[in-house]
Amino acid sequence: MKTKTSYIGFLRGINVGGHHKVPMAQLRERVSEIGCVNVRTLLNSGNIVFDTETKNLRDLELEMEEHLSKSFGFAIPFVVRTKEDIIHLVQEKPFKTIAAHKDIRLYVSFLKENPSIELALPYFSKDNGYKIISMKDRIICSVLDLSVTETTKGMEELEKLFGKNITTRNWNTILKISDN
Repeated sequence: MKTKTSYIGFLRGINVGGHHKVPMAQLRERVSEIGCVNVRTLLNSGNIVFDTETKNLRDLELEMEEHLSKSFGFAIPFVVRTKEDIIHLVQEKPFKTIAAHKDIRLYVSFLKENPSIELALPYFSKDNGYKIISMKDRIICSVLDLSVTETTKGMEELEKLFGKNITTRNWNTILKISDN
């Protein structure tokens, strides 16, 4: 008998700008249909917490993507981490040396695959408005300075470096997820 593990699923590109609408109640139902229990969502941007039998993360991502695509009629990229991984990330306090204020945004990005590039850290964008402070276990922690650049420019920089198999969350969202 396999043991149950708590996972966090991060969906990419849903409920943004009126496109690819996915009601959270339906998302919970669809995830429950494939044997997940204690399914709950956080915010409306595609964060889902659930328990299921311990599985290979890549297999679980593919199973979720396939089922959700059939259910909603469009591709929904899905990145999965164990809840333990998220709790560990929070305990590491990756932003402890960053003085956050109204212009500073802290982000965590999750890659589906190992990065094909190595960056000297910290990595700075050309305008110095965006920097990557850490990369570990397909998790990227970055800082955006809104007094220099826009959020979209930071996300464009990430996609230029790592491709589109990535999804990003604000640090405050990660903190809420770790408590859920």
